[in-house]
Amino acid sequence: MNKRLSWLTLAASAALGLASFHAFAADPIRFGMVTENTGPNSESGAYQQNGAKLAIDEINRAGGVLGRQIQLSDEDNQSTNPGSVLAISRLTSSGNLSALIGTVRSTQIQAISPTILRARLPLIMGGTDVSLTHTHNPWIFRARPNDGYSARVIADYGLNTLKLRKWAIVYSTDAFGNGGRDNLSAALKAAGVTPVVTEGFASNSQDFTPIVLAIKNSGADVISTYIANSTDVAIFGKQLRQLGVKTAWVGSPSVATATAMELAGNALYGTYSVSDFSPGASPEAQAYADKYRAAYKMDPDFYSAWAYDAVKLLALAIRNANSAQPADIARALHAIKGYRGVEGTYSFDANGDGLHGYNIVKNDNGKIVFVKHIDFASP
Repeated sequence: MNKRLSWLTLAASAALGLASFHAFAADPIRFGMVTENTGPNSESGAYQQNGAKLAIDEINRAGGVLGRQIQLSDEDNQSTNPGSVLAISRLTSSGNLSALIGTVRSTQIQAISPTILRARLPLIMGGTDVSLTHTHNPWIFRARPNDGYSARVIADYGLNTLKLRKWAIVYSTDAFGNGGRDNLSAALKAAGVTPVVTEGFASNSQDFTPIVLAIKNSGADVISTYIANSTDVAIFGKQLRQLGVKTAWVGSPSVATATAMELAGNALYGTYSVSDFSPGASPEAQAYADKYRAAYKMDPDFYSAWAYDAVKLLALAIRNANSAQPADIARALHAIKGYRGVEGTYSFDANGDGLHGYNIVKNDNGKIVFVKHIDFASP
C-alpha cells in the first residue's frame, strides 16, 4: 500500500509540475506602449494603436512567439512630456515587461530616455530627431528614418529634381523642428545654398501670418517645413494659400498625414513631402495598406505603419534570440539586417537606427502618390 501511495504521489507531483510548466509557458509576452490617447495629438495616437494592434493580432493568430501570445499594455501620455514620463513610469514599475514602444514625438522620447536607461528595457520609438539614438542610451531603437536622412532627401529632391535654390525653412521650436532646421541648413550649405528665410514657431499656434508674409517678401521659390503637429501643418497651409503664396513645398512627413490632409484640404494639393511610409514604395507597404483598410475602413499613414513594424521587429528579435528577456531582445534587434518591413528595409546600426532613407511623395489632388525613394548609407 505504501509503495502504491508513493507512486501515486509521484505521479500527482509530476502532473502538477507538467501543468505548472504549461501554465508558465503559456504566460504572455508583455509589451508596454505609450500612446497619445488624449490631447491635441490624439488622432495620431489612434493610428499608432491601430498599427500595433494589427501586428499583434496577426502574430497571435499565427501562434504567437515562442509559443506565447503577445499582450500589450497601453498608457496614455495626454500628448505631453510630463504625461509621457508618468506613463512610462507606470509601465516600467508594473514589472514583467519584455519591451516598450514609444511615440513619434522627439521631445517626449527625450523626456523618458532617463527612465528607459534605468529600467533597462528596449524601447522602439518613432521620434526622428537624430540625437535620440546618439545619447549613449543602448536601450533606444528607432523604427523610422532619422532627420539626418530626411534633411538630405529634402535637399536632394528640391535642388536636383525641382531645381530650386531659394529656400524658406519653417519649423516648430521643439526637438523635432530644431533638429530638422539644423540638419536641412547643413545639407543646403553643403550644396552652397543659404536659406533666404528661416522662421520658427511654438507648436499649436493659430496665426502664421508673420511667417507667411516673411516668405512672401523673401522671394523664396521653395518652402521646407519641419512641423511636429499635423494640425499646425493644416493651419499654416491654409494661411499660406489664403495670402496668395503658391510656392513649391517640400516638407517633413507631417505634410502627408491623414489628419493634415483632412484639415487642410486643397491647401496641400501639389505639395511634396518625405515619407517613411508609402503604399507604392514596396509590396510589403501595399499589402499593409490593404490590410489596414480592411481592418479599420480608412487609409493608413506613418503613424500606424511604424508601430506595426515596431511590434513585428520585437517579435522577430524574440524569435531570433529564443528569449523574451530584455537584454537578449536588445542584442537581437541590433543584429537584424535586411528585414523588409512596411516602412522600408531594416538593417540596424550601432546607434539603434534601422532605416537609412526616405520616400518622396506628392499630394495629387488629395491623394498621396509615391514619387521615388532616396537612400543613404549614413546620415
